[in-house]
Amino acid sequence: MRLRNIPRAQEEIDASPVAIKDEKNHRGKWAEVFGNEHPIHIEIGMGKGQFILELAKRNPEINYIGIERYSSVLLRALEKFSTEEYEELQNIRFICMDAAELDEIFASEEVEKIYLNFSDPWPKARHARRRLTSTRFLSVYEKVLVEEGVVEFKTDNRPLFEFSLEQVEEVGWELKAHTFDLHNNKEMNDGNIMTEYEAKFSAMGNPIHKLVAARK
Repeated sequence: MRLRNIPRAQEEIDASPVAIKDEKNHRGKWAEVFGNEHPIHIEIGMGKGQFILELAKRNPEINYIGIERYSSVLLRALEKFSTEEYEELQNIRFICMDAAELDEIFASEEVEKIYLNFSDPWPKARHARRRLTSTRFLSVYEKVLVEEGVVEFKTDNRPLFEFSLEQVEEVGWELKAHTFDLHNNKEMNDGNIMTEYEAKFSAMGNPIHKLVAARK
């Protein structure tokens, strides 16, 4: 469910020191933004930011970039970042953008890992190309990921998950791991960080599906 529009959202994003406004100017130079050569991991469609903020807190040796298309949603992530629990983090930035433009923001082999969590399923067949695990988007990810870079995808939507498995095979990526019931898969669930949607859907009894795929 999309958050209601917040008129002040863009103004607050523009004022935030961790929200990148001139992202295309940093293509190939993200190490300069963070001031180090640490690996870059990104989350596309980060929602309110719970997942990526917790990742950044646990892994200070990795740089994280949260990407969200809607300014009103991104604002919620910035507000969460501003809380005492996360405000001291130095290894996270945020961008308001469309994922289709990813290769205009990142250079070849500039990203090590991409997280996709509970993405819009776009259930109608005519909208399949809009799904973030479609061959269209996997081809975009391939342009920015390091050799054998990884995409991790979680969803409770089984048709979308099955579609995603097919798309990974179609583009010739390596399916490193997958499960239709993440929370009952001890190996894959080890260290799992739940998103807001994951907690909600799991509480409703919905099994969570996850795949890990690597570009060749």
